Amino acid sequence: MMFLPCLLLILSACVSATQYRIPRLSIIDRDSEALSLPLSDDFKTFYYDQTLDHFNYRSESYTTFAHRYIINFKYWGGANSSAPILAYLGVEGPLDKDLNVVGFLTDNAAQFGALLVYIEHRYYGKSIPFGSREVALKNASTLGYFNSAQAMADYADVLIHVKKTLHAKYSPVIVLGGSYGGMLAAWFRLKYPHMALGALASSAPILYFDDITPHNAYYSIATKDFREVSESCYETIRDSWSEIETIASKPDGLSILSKEFNSCSPLDNFFQLKDYLWTMYTTAAQYNRPPRYPVTRICDAIDGASSGSGIVGRIAAGVFAYKGNLSCYQIQPRDETETDVGWRWQRCSEMVMQLSTGNDTMFPAYNFELGSFIDYCNKLYGVSPRPHWVTTYYGGHDIKLILKRFGSNIIFSNGLKDPYSSGGVLSNLSDSLLALHTPNGSHCLDILRANETDPQWLVEQRETEINIIKGWISKYYADLGRLNNI
Repeated sequence: MMFLPCLLLILSACVSATQYRIPRLSIIDRDSEALSLPLSDDFKTFYYDQTLDHFNYRSESYTTFAHRYIINFKYWGGANSSAPILAYLGVEGPLDKDLNVVGFLTDNAAQFGALLVYIEHRYYGKSIPFGSREVALKNASTLGYFNSAQAMADYADVLIHVKKTLHAKYSPVIVLGGSYGGMLAAWFRLKYPHMALGALASSAPILYFDDITPHNAYYSIATKDFREVSESCYETIRDSWSEIETIASKPDGLSILSKEFNSCSPLDNFFQLKDYLWTMYTTAAQYNRPPRYPVTRICDAIDGASSGSGIVGRIAAGVFAYKGNLSCYQIQPRDETETDVGWRWQRCSEMVMQLSTGNDTMFPAYNFELGSFIDYCNKLYGVSPRPHWVTTYYGGHDIKLILKRFGSNIIFSNGLKDPYSSGGVLSNLSDSLLALHTPNGSHCLDILRANETDPQWLVEQRETEINIIKGWISKYYADLGRLNNI
């Protein structure tokens, strides 16, 4: 039988990225400068012997692997005062990249006197079962332990271990996450209420499963983001796809396009450029944050291109403005990251988010076909996705009716410029299931490091979140005091 990673490469090369377009659920775009900042010495790395399979009692289930977690003790008030623990739940990538990016914890730890705990998601970074990434990703048998339920059980185990080791039995835990991690934070509070007093779920599209949210909602908001900046920019992008395809179909068309976009190497086909532009527009919309505001940057360049520029020239100007002044532009597909490989499995198993473009967007017509997606995943892994498992296991349907009857202490925060906000919780479900959203906010903006250029509405959003969390903790301490006086 062919080794699975090799098969993945072959099949991926044969399938255009536009066929199953599910934009990355990531806290920040991969080009962010914050990813390259040096880490503080306050972050201390630990490893826990994590159980491979939390939900079975076969002998192999008890196999363990080294599970990485990182602690910042700098601000903690200590176990004697039952000072709180703020726990960041890792997402689809190495934990290192999030430590500088997710500034909400370090920015606010002092006023909480909080211990900061960051826990890596299994199968990413250095938390790899079976001893190596090669073995862990070998086939569906080893990948079968790679899912959200196992990851959340991991988080619970680590938190129990940390509290026991530090004698912090009564320290309340607040979990926090963004994007996919935001979904995990909300679900963790619901599944492990005895472990987490509350959760901050930033940009968590927990309603983008089954048919709860219209399939075209993501791309409708992405289009709206561009259209609100400039109608002419929106029209240029909308009309550019057919123009680019027409040029690409000519005998020397790919050469013309390669030159127009200053590609680092010649384009092999039209889809490379199409995928590149598609990803650029969705990334710009999803992470349209201050002070850079990439949507505005792209549209200003498109609208400001020289009068002699055709549609393709104006689109190229948008690319150059977005990426900056480079000697050439890497239009061709980049090398896959571990996040690409891992998220493909997660998408092909349980995270089946069905996104289509619809006729009212600036993107080419694209309809997500579940049947062909199932076939694609079967060819890759020999297993079928479970498109309804997330709503079966975590819920989502009739959330306003159901969740308030058993859930509490969750903040669902969203920025309405974020296309994924369409799958978020945007109205309060109860007095403690709270929806905070900002009209100009973008993906996970509230949990990023505070910046002196942050607009006042963002400062106020974070202050509101902090005050809500303080209220949860104060009530917990009051209950704890009454219990101790009995």
